[in-house]
Amino acid sequence: MDVPLWLALIVVGWLGIKLIRPPWWLIAVLLFGGYLLAESGLASVVDTTVK
Repeated sequence: MDVPLWLALIVVGWLGIKLIRPPWWLIAVLLFGGYLLAESGLASVVDTTVK
């Protein structure tokens, strides 16, 4: 079964928000921090660590 990555992320994010109910500021900080990390020089370090 081929599920697009964007669809899987939306479903997992929606379930996490519904089940865990984190505060909205925490969600915003995690999203913004992930965006900044992806655009920084640390992205290559994270990429090699994950692989």
